[in-house]
Amino acid sequence: MVKADGIEKNYGKLQVLNGIDMEVKAGEVVCLIGPSGSGKSTFLRCINHLEGIDGGRMWVDGKVMGYDIKGTRLHEQKDSEVCRNRTGIGMVFQHFNLFPHMSVLENLMEAPRLVLKQKRSVVRERALKLLDAVGLAEKAEAYPRQLSGGQQQRVAIARALCMEPKLMLFDEPTSALDPELVGEVLKVIKDLAQSGMTMVVVTHEMNFARDVADRVVFMADGQIVEQGPARDIITNPQHPRTKAFLASVL
Repeated sequence: MVKADGIEKNYGKLQVLNGIDMEVKAGEVVCLIGPSGSGKSTFLRCINHLEGIDGGRMWVDGKVMGYDIKGTRLHEQKDSEVCRNRTGIGMVFQHFNLFPHMSVLENLMEAPRLVLKQKRSVVRERALKLLDAVGLAEKAEAYPRQLSGGQQQRVAIARALCMEPKLMLFDEPTSALDPELVGEVLKVIKDLAQSGMTMVVVTHEMNFARDVADRVVFMADGQIVEQGPARDIITNPQHPRTKAFLASVL
């Protein structure tokens, strides 16, 4: 589903990603862990071309993301083409990013109607089912300001799923939440993982990564330091850098 080959990303003279190679199989759940500033979120945003790359190539579902290949060179696609290729990728951010002037139900229905041109009745039925799945059926007519942070994040997940994506990206989805609200969001993501959705999750929740991920990737200084089966990496890391990080967070 995802193939990254030598991905590089620079901000001026600062190299944020330094030759990232990674593959994510269909149906696989991969958690990216590591210290702040290691490039995890930047890499995630490169997958759906919210960030352009300065080297390497990124494939999503068999297509080069964000660029056309002409000979040996990459040429950036027009925004309309990037957006069209991005419709199969759902993304959930740290800070929800719900439309404040729309109800919960309207938030879910907006993109499928405008981007996918689907019928209102079809989208409404799917949206209501998704709200029920995340435990918020009774909040369909509420507005984001009337919801807790955990509820808003569950709405954001349902909104992303309403586009029927093949791939879901989560960028530290619980980092902006009060501790008592984290569990309700992680449960929704766990249920989604069990349904077979392909997911890449940037997280600081080590227990979640151990229990839910098929594979954990530890990043530091813009590189992949160590990766492997989730329980092996979390409970028995081999690289000194991984050991030091986990000792500080567990």
